[in-house]
Amino acid sequence: MIQLLTRTKAQSADQAPPPFPLRVGGIDVGSNAIRFLAAEFTAPGKYQVLAELREPVRLGHEVFLSGKLARGAMEAAVQTIAMFRLQMEALGIRHYRAVATSATRESRNGEEFVARVRRETEIELEVITGSEEARLVYEAVKAQVPFGRKKWLLVDLGGGSVEVSLVDQSTILWSESHTMGSVRLLEELAVSGEEPGRFQRLLEEYAATLRIPVIAQQWNPAGLVATGGNIEALAKLVGAEPGRGKVASLPLTELRAAIEKLSRLSFRQRVEQLGLREDRADVILPAAMVYERVATLAGVSAILVPAVGLKDGVLVDLVDDLTKHEAHEVRKEKQALAGAVALGKRYLFNEQHAEHVARLAGSLFDQLQKLHRLDAVDRRMLLAAAVLHDVGIFIGHKKHHKHSLYVISQSEIPEFTPREIAVIANVARYHRKGVPAVHHEAYTGLESEDRERVVKLASILRIADALDREHLQAVRGVKATAGKSKLTLELDGTGDLLLERWALRRKSGLFTDTFGLEVEVAGDREG
Repeated sequence: MIQLLTRTKAQSADQAPPPFPLRVGGIDVGSNAIRFLAAEFTAPGKYQVLAELREPVRLGHEVFLSGKLARGAMEAAVQTIAMFRLQMEALGIRHYRAVATSATRESRNGEEFVARVRRETEIELEVITGSEEARLVYEAVKAQVPFGRKKWLLVDLGGGSVEVSLVDQSTILWSESHTMGSVRLLEELAVSGEEPGRFQRLLEEYAATLRIPVIAQQWNPAGLVATGGNIEALAKLVGAEPGRGKVASLPLTELRAAIEKLSRLSFRQRVEQLGLREDRADVILPAAMVYERVATLAGVSAILVPAVGLKDGVLVDLVDDLTKHEAHEVRKEKQALAGAVALGKRYLFNEQHAEHVARLAGSLFDQLQKLHRLDAVDRRMLLAAAVLHDVGIFIGHKKHHKHSLYVISQSEIPEFTPREIAVIANVARYHRKGVPAVHHEAYTGLESEDRERVVKLASILRIADALDREHLQAVRGVKATAGKSKLTLELDGTGDLLLERWALRRKSGLFTDTFGLEVEVAGDREG
């Protein structure tokens, strides 16, 4: 019987991790194809491929124009996923993860599709964000490319989106997802019977809108790594054969020559003369032009192609979680914090204050575990909200908590699902001023358990924020002791901390209402 690994909990605390060798499976439900990879791991990051399949199911067909998954494409996708399930059963695989990307993510009937997959195949399909795509691809790539101490740009192009990230050996420093995938460009820009060359001109103009933020350019990346089936096909076209365990180098001059050649050939000529698959021949030119644009912006002369992708990252991440769950959670928290900080920098936030409040919030969360009974995912959400609580000041100081809600809710942060980002946005919104109310649509739209999370986490965040009221990090640390009727805080800091004590008295009401404990500072006569 196949066992599902959920995002929030791979195994119970008292359950021993599965031993090596360990067989796992991964399913990538993309916009242009559905991919399956089964492997046997002998150690973390070391594996042999047992099966690798690709079915040309174009879920992205019509989605980017109509906003809905086509019935025929859904039917084919369900049949394909059912086939992959049988493959896993035949290989004795019990642990797997199945993910869906932009086509499912953006479609109005994506939830219906996910429910049908669950009902007809018993496979739990997880719809992931662009930032989660980038993280999983990064996990696969860093096992193949020695980043060293330098920073690199990583671009992953799918059928519906392109993810561009700045990375190093330890984490993703910055990431953005753009709605500029190969199938999307083909569907939106190509018109049957139009004049030759017009499609390429449209592509050039559209791709030219892609930008890399100044913050990434300032870090002066050492090189560009590209993933996706199209870049592998392009590398093969110029004789730079990528393969498992082999990183190919595609010179930018060769890529530009390939673009010129592809633009002169018809769809049928690309199939017959170049040997391209039919489901690749039509999308390869849009893909090539996006890769060329990113390479030009990055200022590189060649693109590294490691021949790994999302499905590989899914397996590497899955095994890491199964076998080293605690260390895996620590890494996820580090990446989540890095993503939150990168988002904050775009809005010129006070980084010292934000990170200090996050440290205090994390400390309070850990000390009050028996009181709130929340888990590691909740802790990550609290830290992200703490880092970003003041990000709305970029829009305006007045009502900045509401601006923070908007900015966060409209953003992506690595490690978090859309549902979790909605929680983070609400926690940041309630770091000051009013408490949740029935007319707060962003709050009432959450599921009941998420509303409870918001109140608990916002209660802790308010205390942490009060402890840095002057933004001077005068309170170095805090010891929290929960009694029967009071929460006593012992402050380790410099000076009399009068403003922090005053802020605590003003902002502790939500904590008292939530947990039934009055908040006092040890030695505070007014407490």
